[in-house]
Amino acid sequence: AGGTPAGAKAGPPGPGAIDLGAQSGRWAAFQERHRLSCEEAARLLLDAYEYRGLVKHTGGCHCGAVRFEVWASADLHVFNCNCSICTKKQNRHFIVPASRFKLLKGADNLTTYTFNTHRAQHTFCKTCGVQSFYTPRSNPDGYGIAPHCLDDGTVQTIITEDINGKEWEKAVREHKTIRDMSKP
Repeated sequence: AGGTPAGAKAGPPGPGAIDLGAQSGRWAAFQERHRLSCEEAARLLLDAYEYRGLVKHTGGCHCGAVRFEVWASADLHVFNCNCSICTKKQNRHFIVPASRFKLLKGADNLTTYTFNTHRAQHTFCKTCGVQSFYTPRSNPDGYGIAPHCLDDGTVQTIITEDINGKEWEKAVREHKTIRDMSKP
C-alpha cells in the first residue's frame, strides 16, 4: 500500500524535503486553509519572521510598466535632499537594504541616469519618466524608494528630514545613521 515496507527504515528526506515532525499536520492544514503551495507557505512564514515589524509596501511608476515590493516600516523616515538633481526632480526617498526590495516587473523598461561620481544610479521608467526607486550614492548597496510611488494603504506616517546635498560629503559624514540605512 505504498510507503516504507514493514521493518525497513525510511531513508533521509530528498533534496529540499524537511521533516516537520509533530508540526507536519499543522503545516498541511495551514497550506490547505490558505490555499498555498509548499513554497508559497514557506515564503510567507519566512517573510513574517525575517521582516518582523515591517510592512510589505507595493508601488511603481505612473504607467504601471515598473512594479516593485519593499519591506519597510509603516512609519517612514524620508530624506528631502537639496542637491542639484533631487531639487529638480523633487526626489524625496527612504532607504532600504537591497534584500528588502524586489522588482516585480519592468526591468526591461528602466533606464539609468548618472552624473558626477556615477555612484548614484537614477533609474526611471522609459515610458512615463517616473523614478519610483533608485540606488543612492550614500547607500549603493540599497535602494532609495519614493514614498509617493507606493500604493495606498500601508503607510501610517512620514517623517521628513532635510539633508544638505549641496554639501553632500559633509552632510553624509556628519549624519549619524544615513550610511547604515541599507544594512539589514
